[in-house]
Amino acid sequence: MDVKGKKIFVGLSGGVDSAASAALLKEVGAQVTGVFIKGWYPPGMPCSWAAERRDAMRVAARLHIPFVTLDASAEYKKSVIDYLIDEYRAGRTPNPDVMCNRDVKFGAFHRFAKQAGADAIATGHYRSGEKDQSYFLWAVPKDILETALFPVGYMQKSEVRMLAKRFDLPVAEKRDSQGVCFLGNISVEEFLRMEFGTLAGRALDEDGRVVGGHDGAVLYTLGERVALRDAAMGPWFVLAKDMTSNELIVGQAGARRSASSSGGIPFASANWHTDPAEATEAQYRYRGPFVPGRVEHGRFAPSAELCDIPTPGQSIVFYQDGKLAGGGIIEA
Repeated sequence: MDVKGKKIFVGLSGGVDSAASAALLKEVGAQVTGVFIKGWYPPGMPCSWAAERRDAMRVAARLHIPFVTLDASAEYKKSVIDYLIDEYRAGRTPNPDVMCNRDVKFGAFHRFAKQAGADAIATGHYRSGEKDQSYFLWAVPKDILETALFPVGYMQKSEVRMLAKRFDLPVAEKRDSQGVCFLGNISVEEFLRMEFGTLAGRALDEDGRVVGGHDGAVLYTLGERVALRDAAMGPWFVLAKDMTSNELIVGQAGARRSASSSGGIPFASANWHTDPAEATEAQYRYRGPFVPGRVEHGRFAPSAELCDIPTPGQSIVFYQDGKLAGGGIIEA
């Protein structure tokens, strides 16, 4: 897309990637507007959103571009917060970033930009390399993803920081953010403990013997290394969960890698960017291995042994020759 003279709304998060994206678009003649997307944040929980918005405003001021704030708290509460809580309550492990991209960053933001007369939206997402974020983009509708702009999408992080320095951006040296903003400095585990509390339960080995105790099955994910109470020396890994009885099935390190590929990986809620038959490999854990195989009847049939346990609720993302083909949510 030739962006010269085009009205482009850039999602300015307060980080270096989106800042460099805005600078690049302005340099080639686009009419850039910076947009900070405000989410929903639990009362009383620390969060850096105000500081992030201030950094985004500083970037806009340096680039001499208009700056606006989009209140997407309703979409964020429903699609990220409520989704995360509901999935953990059901015993699954969600990918809140996937739904945030679909419903907030490429949902509410896209609608807002179009209503304001923008020709396109742009973000600082990476589409390749070590920082590739395509795993979290599979649920974005094809028509929106194809028209969105990713100015730094195929660059290395070192290149982006060099660009930020060249443009003299105030966030050029800013460290990358970690985790989801609404948690602030609190880990997901701490958030879940505040939301659900603790409920003592038994941890059983694969033969049904009690080997220790835990703080509540809802707090743990499949494949996770877990610290059990009153247990023999581990390490122990979660192999299965029984939400009704509040029990964990755990095993030693060797058992963690006993997942079989014979039954394939079932998935639902698929969103495709190409013909499913064209998918040649899948990734079922962020930064996990790319597994060769094929899609057939709502399952991914791998042609190699799986190295760990596919986790219900997580995303399975399909690729063809390294290009995003689609994705879905893993079922039990």
